[in-house]
Amino acid sequence: MTRIALVAAWCAALCSAQIFKLTPDQLIEITRKNPYGRFADGRPNVPGEVLEKVRGLSVEEAWSPLHGHADYPNQYEGGWRIMHPGQKLVGRVVTAQFMPKRADLNDLLVAELKAKFNHTGMPHQWVLDQLREGDVLVVDMFGKDEGGAVVGDNLAAFVQSATKTGGLIVDGAIRDVEGIQPLGMQIYYRHATPSAIDNVQLTGYNIPIRIGKATVLPGDVVLGDRTGVYFLPPNLLKSIVDRADETHIHDEWTKAKFATGKYKSSELYPTPKDPAMKKEYEEYKAKRMGKQ
Repeated sequence: MTRIALVAAWCAALCSAQIFKLTPDQLIEITRKNPYGRFADGRPNVPGEVLEKVRGLSVEEAWSPLHGHADYPNQYEGGWRIMHPGQKLVGRVVTAQFMPKRADLNDLLVAELKAKFNHTGMPHQWVLDQLREGDVLVVDMFGKDEGGAVVGDNLAAFVQSATKTGGLIVDGAIRDVEGIQPLGMQIYYRHATPSAIDNVQLTGYNIPIRIGKATVLPGDVVLGDRTGVYFLPPNLLKSIVDRADETHIHDEWTKAKFATGKYKSSELYPTPKDPAMKKEYEEYKAKRMGKQ
C-alpha cells in the first residue's frame, strides 16, 4: 500500500468512527510504546506510584535524558503564566484541540456530540466531563486571548474536583483569575481575559496536538514547575526517574563540598577533576544508591 493510500485509509477510519476523537485501537497504535496499562479508551494509564516519582523531579532533570534523545527533541514548552509558581503539576495528559470557528464544520461537530454522546451543552464542557482523577487537561487554543478562555472559576472548580491532583495547561486564556487563584489548582496559561469562550470550535479530543514547540500525545505525563512544562513519553519515564536519582545524589554531594569554601567551581563541577575526589564521590554515590 502506498503512503498516500495509507493516509487515505487512516482518514477514512477516523471519519467513519468519530470526527474529532480517535478510536481505542487508533489511540493504542499511536501510543504503542507505552509499557503500562490503559484506560478503556486506549489512553496510557501510567500508575500513580510512577507519577509520584515524577513529582520529585524538576524540568531540568527531565531535560538531561530527553535533550540527547533523537526521537524526542520537542517535548518542552516555556513562556507560561503560572497560577502557583511554587507548585508542581504532574498528571496524565488529556488533549483537546480548538480552531477558529467555521459554521459548516462546527455545526457538524456539534451534531456529532449530540448524536453520539447525547451532549447538548458547550463542546468544551463535554471535554471537561471526561476528566478523571490524576488527569491534566492540555488545550491547544492556538494562543487565543479574547474569547479563548476554556475555564473560569466555576469550571476550574469542576476540573479540580474531577482530577483531584490534576490541573490545566491551556495555550490560550483563562478568565476569573481572582476566583480561580484561591482554589489552589495549578494552571499554566498564556493570557488572562474577562471574556468568555467564543468564536472557536472543538476539533479534537485525545488526539496528538501541538503546544507551542512541543508535540503532545494523550497519556503523556506532564511535569511542570517554575521553569515550564515537559510532556514525558510513558516509555521513557523509568530511565528519566533513574537518571534523576543519580542527579540528586551528585548535586547534594557537590553543593555540600562547595559549602565548605575549599574548592573552585571548576574543580568539582560538572565532575570532580582530582582522582581522589572522584573516588570519594563514587563511594558516596554507591552508598546513597544502596539506601534507595
